[in-house]
Amino acid sequence: MRASQYFISTLKEAPSDAEIISQKLMLRAGFIRKVAAGIYSYLPIGLRVIRKVEDIVREEMNRAGALELTMPLVQPAELWDETGRWEKMGAEMLRFKDRHERDFALQPTSEEVVTDIARQELKSYRQLPKNFYQIQTKFRDERRPRFGVMRGREFTMKDAYSFDRNVDAAGRSYDTMYATYCRIFDRLGLTYRAVAADTGAIGGDRSHEFQVIADTGEDAIVYCPDSDYAANIELAEALPLLASRAAPTRGLEKTPTPGKATCKDVATLLGVALATTIKSLVLATDDVDEKGKPAGVTVWLLLVRGDHDLNEVKAGKVDGLKGGFRFATEEEILTHFGCKPGYLGPIGMKQPVKIVADRTVANMADFICGANDADFHYTGANWGRDLPEPDLVADLRNVIEGDPSPDGKGRLAIQRGIEVGHVFYLGNKYSKAMNATFLDEDGKPKHFEMGCYGIGVTRIVGAAIEQNHDARGIIWPDAITPFRIVVCPVGWGKSEAVRAEAVKLYEGLIAAGVDAILDDRDERPGVMFADWELIGVPHRVVIGERGLKEGLAEYQGRRDAEATKVAITDLAGFVADKLRSA
Repeated sequence: MRASQYFISTLKEAPSDAEIISQKLMLRAGFIRKVAAGIYSYLPIGLRVIRKVEDIVREEMNRAGALELTMPLVQPAELWDETGRWEKMGAEMLRFKDRHERDFALQPTSEEVVTDIARQELKSYRQLPKNFYQIQTKFRDERRPRFGVMRGREFTMKDAYSFDRNVDAAGRSYDTMYATYCRIFDRLGLTYRAVAADTGAIGGDRSHEFQVIADTGEDAIVYCPDSDYAANIELAEALPLLASRAAPTRGLEKTPTPGKATCKDVATLLGVALATTIKSLVLATDDVDEKGKPAGVTVWLLLVRGDHDLNEVKAGKVDGLKGGFRFATEEEILTHFGCKPGYLGPIGMKQPVKIVADRTVANMADFICGANDADFHYTGANWGRDLPEPDLVADLRNVIEGDPSPDGKGRLAIQRGIEVGHVFYLGNKYSKAMNATFLDEDGKPKHFEMGCYGIGVTRIVGAAIEQNHDARGIIWPDAITPFRIVVCPVGWGKSEAVRAEAVKLYEGLIAAGVDAILDDRDERPGVMFADWELIGVPHRVVIGERGLKEGLAEYQGRRDAEATKVAITDLAGFVADKLRSA
């Protein structure tokens, strides 16, 4: 490719609404242009990167035996009604009516459509296992699209769906996809972690996220440096920090804490450690009777240590809260506690509530909690003596750095990550809902055991930049760079010798199958170098008249601090060695 025939549209400054590094650099380097909030055009140089990501994903999926198909972007409501997700998906799914007033949606995901394919086409156990995948446009109507391609509304995703005859076979399919994803991210040249994760809205009971490590990542990844343990913070198990409950040493005392409504402020006022306080969070569940009609409200008091934070995903797994919960209203709080938030606690409530204590809280003694009276807290509170034992004890909190690892092999560390892939074991959640069956060996119909596997193709592009950049621009891994090497002739329009040597090297690279570009725009060296450093091409060769007189050219890797002088006679071999070792 010659730069004069290509489309290079770099900017000195990013638009003012660009928020994060990848968004700024993709705009400045001419990879994307904004059309609407969360919706972008991908310019030629950006599309080259996307296609390279897709090629790696496609090659590894095909290698794993998956079969590519394409499902429609526009999907009918009838299929989503079968699983109940037409209503459950919420406003994120963009719905519309056609001219006949029939309901449709732009696909955010394709479990329903692929399950419909399976129930029509896969009739016998002899046709199993099967894994169908597509690389397709998705649309999710994000409430607040931001961060460029990292949280857009329209994006490209690889989604795959496996169909098996039993749980053991489905587990093997899951393991195959897990290994395939590891190969994909290894080939992409990204530093990543595969972490145990919550299954979320899609459902299922086995799940791993693939997280690209980056300081700007939205997700917190928990891992043990001394073992293989790794999990998303939503799922990471928090062990009790107290092995057992100590005997009381203080009496219960109602202590004035005027204007101190947070655990931190109370601890500071009283001159005690924050870890001696208990934080109260009030939830509510809306009860229904056998006919599905409203049957009152149950109020729940969840207790975590003052220096810990509630993990809402874990709370949603507590018996009684699994069906969904909300934070209690101020009226409900006043009715049950007789006090506004800030001074709530488990002692002296006006009406009964369900009390759930975090594992660490359940073993605390002489703790401090709200007194259900404005400007007062109890000190010296103890379970069994001053208040009944909690109704339930559960893992309710986020882990923190230094917590013991659940596998008993060290202490936990936390780093930031960007989720770019997710594998789920779905079981028969969708096949049962849609009555998708096959005839097993015994001649009886059985529901498919399913798995679901997604990779955010366009998100990978943003994540790769977040992980690989410097003050000058992007630093692409060789596997997904728009061009592996750029040949920069200095004085293209003035020196026939420079043109001849640059073209010779360029044509040799092309003949060798190297994705190279020749910058024949006749730009000043500073402009050329700034453009290609911004764009992030990993390898650069500079050929100039002064160097040619000495029989030399210059090579510089994108991460190199300085250029290396190379004899023109050795240049082709030198470059070939650099490309092979990259």
